[in-house]
Amino acid sequence: MSPLILDKPQHLAIDNKFTVGPVVDNIEHLTMDKNLSVGNIVDTPSRASMRILVCPSGFKGSLQPSQAADCIEAGILAVEPHASVRKVPLVDGGEGFTRALVDTTGGAIHPVSVTGPVGETINSFFGILGGSSSSNGEVTAVLEMAAAAGLSLVPPSCRNPGKTTTYGVGQLILAALDAGATRILVGCGDSGTCDGGAGMLQALGANLFDTSGRALPIGQGGDSLLNLGSIDLSGVDGRVGKARIDVAVNWHNVLCGLDGVANVFGPQKGSTPEQTARLSFAMEKLADVATGILCDKNVRLAPGGGASGGLGTGLRLVGATLKPRYEIVMQYISIDNIFNECDLVLTAEGGIDDQTPRGKIPAEVARLAKKHGLPVIALAGTIGQGARVNYDIGIDAFTCIIQRPMTLDDAVNEAEKLTKESAETVMRIVEVGRMLGRSI
Repeated sequence: MSPLILDKPQHLAIDNKFTVGPVVDNIEHLTMDKNLSVGNIVDTPSRASMRILVCPSGFKGSLQPSQAADCIEAGILAVEPHASVRKVPLVDGGEGFTRALVDTTGGAIHPVSVTGPVGETINSFFGILGGSSSSNGEVTAVLEMAAAAGLSLVPPSCRNPGKTTTYGVGQLILAALDAGATRILVGCGDSGTCDGGAGMLQALGANLFDTSGRALPIGQGGDSLLNLGSIDLSGVDGRVGKARIDVAVNWHNVLCGLDGVANVFGPQKGSTPEQTARLSFAMEKLADVATGILCDKNVRLAPGGGASGGLGTGLRLVGATLKPRYEIVMQYISIDNIFNECDLVLTAEGGIDDQTPRGKIPAEVARLAKKHGLPVIALAGTIGQGARVNYDIGIDAFTCIIQRPMTLDDAVNEAEKLTKESAETVMRIVEVGRMLGRSI
């Protein structure tokens, strides 16, 4: 069958909850009342089954990517029972990164206790990949910084990125080395810190000093870098330099400037305007020192250097290589060859907003899909400021799964139901387009 054609830059609105960029064929404007129901779609022999690719990220705090994919599939099949649905759950470097790659390769999860972002001991984990990912004498470990320093580990009353630490991330790296890892994949995302990786460096054995030569306190967060003068890496565990460390980062995250990590993400982690200004200055101090160590004048604006509160820059100091997170994930979970077998792509993430084009999964999926001329619809837990910019990068339509007033706790508890119902609504609207296409 022919794929759904979306080629006219008009507008479709459904009770202000469903938003579409290009609209079906030459229909100029269509507004649907919230109570409108397509009803039962009549399945006739002449209607070819749709081929739909479902590749969501997860909804933080509620649904893992695989769960979101199952819910979307259920919604699709409620409308199109004969549809061919291909599910490829995707992860970035944040929560779920480790388990996704471990599950894909048949590896194993290793539990370990580390220091959490506010200084307490927490239960964490890393993974050892299976199959060909750990062969020929190379043992590949995978860890997500969010498992040791994620925002979800910081109680709301303690959300101060000037104080939270990445010390536990360094402990995870050491635990992976203790397990025999010769290659380590580090996922950056969903962080609750902005310490430039200082805590991680200290856990690995580095010493940080102020401008007077006094040692900085261990694991005290980004505020401790306000007077940073030097970093001594001579005490770093020797195994770190021998291992190959690849870091999955958002390539758009930089360390300093107006688009620097403190300005863009500090408020999301709980910083006040005054704290954000201090953290921006702290990142400048880190950049000054890192520039000398790395002999790189571009440290401030280096792609990925601002990932996870500047952890990307800290990892560079111990020889790690930063890579776009999608590039690393696609080494193990490939979808590019699937697009030729699909008519429609559905993706999902916790939020769609003006930051989505900056390396988020729906944006990367849309860019790939557009190379194959496929329409893309995104489901989101929230629709944020500036979301319309996503039309320009290939997301043809997006909708919020929350269709009525509710508390955050209720939304989390009902996430499966809401996602299924949202996918069903999307498919009913797609069917309207198919009906119109046959009648014109």
